[in-house]
Amino acid sequence: MSASGRRGALDSGFTMDETVAEYIRRTVLKIPRHEIMEMLTMWEFLSKTQLQTINVHQIKERISQEVVELCEENSASIKQAAILDMIYNHTYRNKKVWTVYQMTKAAGEETDSFNLADFKYKFKRSLRSALKNVTINFREYEDNAIWIRIAWGTQYTKPNQYKATYVVYHSQTPYVFISSLRSSLPLLCQALVHASNYHDIHEMELRSRCIDSLKDIVFKRYSQTFQTYHPRPLQERNVPPEKVDPRIIQENKREKERIQSVNQEVFGEGLQPKIEFAQYKLETIFKGEPEMDILTEKEPFRCVVKFSSPHLLEALKSLAPAGMADAPISPLLTCIPQKARNYFKIKERKGILSASCLGP
Repeated sequence: MSASGRRGALDSGFTMDETVAEYIRRTVLKIPRHEIMEMLTMWEFLSKTQLQTINVHQIKERISQEVVELCEENSASIKQAAILDMIYNHTYRNKKVWTVYQMTKAAGEETDSFNLADFKYKFKRSLRSALKNVTINFREYEDNAIWIRIAWGTQYTKPNQYKATYVVYHSQTPYVFISSLRSSLPLLCQALVHASNYHDIHEMELRSRCIDSLKDIVFKRYSQTFQTYHPRPLQERNVPPEKVDPRIIQENKREKERIQSVNQEVFGEGLQPKIEFAQYKLETIFKGEPEMDILTEKEPFRCVVKFSSPHLLEALKSLAPAGMADAPISPLLTCIPQKARNYFKIKERKGILSASCLGP
């Protein structure tokens, strides 16, 4: 610690908790060097004068130590450390896997006007009445998103700041996005329902690292028009004429035009929401000859198929034009944004052995 920092700490009689100091140090180390000053400025905990004393051109370990020393001068607590962590996680929100939950009202119940102060009070009271050792922080953003950070402890241990849960709730909507949640889901769901004046909450089977794309899906902000595809004659599709060299012979031109048109009708023209994976659980029964008594057990066969890609829907959109799949692509794959889910169960309909359906 610098001499002025030691004097300030001694004069105030304040010694920063070692766990707070270590958490701030580790958070600064995670921030890319070129963004450290920007995030520290957004933090608004250190003064401009203090920020000017930080040398960002030295090794990051030394930068983090300087920040910790300045924080001790300002008597930092876990609250300030948590806010810095929230700024980092909001900036790098795609590093987490987010799961979407939807809240519902009771039959005939109307949506109440939203009051942020009342929401915070009820949320904290609900969690702390069930669990004494818990750290709760809120931060508001311009798109009416309320970010909540919860560090969980037990009745006998302090909250673990390194395994905090993140919740993003958009006021006046029933949707909640949750990341890094473990065994405390019932407590969290109870607090959310109580604070937002809803009746119940359920998981939507929709997950992704890109929370912005999840919002696009549940808020219907995408341009996909799947499930409305009806084959039309080529002359009715307004396919723009191409200017090509007459010496070039294009094979299967009409088929390529058909694929392009069908693909556009299925996926739309805009960029698809970013989903990294889709999982399908298949459950089927072997259909053998009963009199042969071979593989006719009532227990169904089960398997799991998972598709993954850095941008799954855009990858699917490219398959038919690339000649790697028929057009249109199966609705089992293209229905992800429409059904707002990327976890499915496929099982046989009762009484129709040859048919399959999407599970609830």
